[in-house]
Amino acid sequence: MKFNGLRIVLLASTVTACALAPGAAAPAAAQSKARAGGETALSEKELRAFVRAYVAYQRIRSNYAPVLEKAKDAQSKKQIEQEANAKVQQVLDSNGLSAERYNRIFAAVNADAALRKKVLKQVEEQRAQS
Repeated sequence: MKFNGLRIVLLASTVTACALAPGAAAPAAAQSKARAGGETALSEKELRAFVRAYVAYQRIRSNYAPVLEKAKDAQSKKQIEQEANAKVQQVLDSNGLSAERYNRIFAAVNADAALRKKVLKQVEEQRAQS
């Protein structure tokens, strides 16, 4: 399912706790732009916002995946997906990110090994705080 360009994959693990995988949740166009240098200049503020949103998104995904799997009919699944999407949108809004910007940051992080290592460290710190 998608929400304004942000891939929300509740049944499959798009990104694991230990690594950000290239292409897991970012559109190919955003990835190629990031690799070409179009989105590599990220501020510390943006990275912190991304990390908070990423950790919250993973929590939402882990909470809704089992519920979605147990839903018996299409209407129930749709309602669950809408609720999950609304929560993701709230997380993005509260962190000052659009779905498009989140995806661009995700792609930039995945295109740069040093940046990915830095973000993974921040993700672990954020998880410890939550």
